[in-house]
Amino acid sequence: MDTVRLPLPFPFRRDGLGSFLGRLLMGVIAMNAFAAETVNFDSASAGALPEGWAAGVTGRGAPRWAVERDASAPSKPNVLKQSGSGTFPWCVLTHASIENGFVEVKMKPLAGKEDQAGGVVWRWKDGDNYYVARANALEDNVSLYYTENGSRKTIKYVDAPVPRDAWHTLRVEFSGRRIRVILDGVARIEVEDAHLAGAGAVGVWTKADSVTLFDDFSYGAIAAK
Repeated sequence: MDTVRLPLPFPFRRDGLGSFLGRLLMGVIAMNAFAAETVNFDSASAGALPEGWAAGVTGRGAPRWAVERDASAPSKPNVLKQSGSGTFPWCVLTHASIENGFVEVKMKPLAGKEDQAGGVVWRWKDGDNYYVARANALEDNVSLYYTENGSRKTIKYVDAPVPRDAWHTLRVEFSGRRIRVILDGVARIEVEDAHLAGAGAVGVWTKADSVTLFDDFSYGAIAAK
């Protein structure tokens, strides 16, 4: 895994009190910059989950998460693939515990009659409680949800191009109540939401019969002083 420095996560207004608070918060974040790690799955054994990850499903089904070799992988040779089915399959990095920071992944939707989706989760407490943002090639949109007690609730969704059989970069930045969802370098959703607070794990997610590839999973927290 590689450690890199990333830019500040949120833009701030530059008028009045908002300007002062924005400059103050940017100064705090600048002093406590993101320390990011990236998992590219290339050292993992094909046919199994990568070490330190756990998989399951919110609801019912039989998801299948496994590392596979793929010639199109952004960082060759391996990807993480979900090829089973379930209500909401998930796969999380269990040792990560982040309250404020970011999560990012490259994803490639391949197939699915009911759905062709891929997403990221954060503040994951367990298989029934977490935030999720996803991009859907079947519907050409990006959505933000919170899942509480096993029930997924929509916060916001917007139309966006998500071509199938192509790699996309999905990134979410979160700090306190603020959430920003970015697809392929374009900010698609910026909202405030307070349904899930505190630290949690991060990971990836699919829906229904989506067959989706993931690579270059990155995450980072705002470092403590």
